[in-house]
Amino acid sequence: MPRTPMVTFAFLAALALSAPTSLHAAKAPPTWDNLVQVKSKRADAVYLLPGADFKPYTKIMLDPTEVAFRKNWLRDYNSSTTLGSRISDAEAQEMMKKVQTGFEEIFIKAYQDAGYQVVTSPGPDVLRLRTAVINLDVAAPERMTAGRSRTYSREAGQATLVLEARDSVTGAVLGRAVDAQTTGDTGALIRNKVTNTADFQRLFKSWATGSIKGFNTLKEQPPPPN
Repeated sequence: MPRTPMVTFAFLAALALSAPTSLHAAKAPPTWDNLVQVKSKRADAVYLLPGADFKPYTKIMLDPTEVAFRKNWLRDYNSSTTLGSRISDAEAQEMMKKVQTGFEEIFIKAYQDAGYQVVTSPGPDVLRLRTAVINLDVAAPERMTAGRSRTYSREAGQATLVLEARDSVTGAVLGRAVDAQTTGDTGALIRNKVTNTADFQRLFKSWATGSIKGFNTLKEQPPPPN
């Protein structure tokens, strides 16, 4: 069956649910495709397909996570730092790859720890999750350069999660969630690969935990009305 590129719905999410100055400032639209917005305490915006029943799903299939920096992040960062501290295109690609790998490892482990089998093939009891980490903004990325100075920042950065739940057999979209968060807001801290990684890992774990709690809630309650 045709597969809608993840970047397409991630791009739509960025347009509909975020603003350049504040990721929480924009008002989410009441509908998104055939999905209807529902109240949520765990995400900025959650949309469900009317009548969608999550009870049959006991297993999870996780698609490769897509990662995208905030628009012009690389240009803006490089224009604000010294020549020797600039991030190359190759280094930016490597950062995105590490975010993808780290995010997927955390999500898989969280679902397994919650008692869900994570599989790689579709089935009638398999819920397919498509995820994207977009608007990724790393406040002070570290480069391994000689004589580098220490960098301090209150925050490690920010990112937006886009999560889409589908029936793995039919591909029907059952729900979507979008959540934008800042991570590492703990006061002035030396920023390097270790501290940045730890803070973003905490954010990813929070998203994984929230998605599991949301999934469990959907399995326990009646489907949203048609």
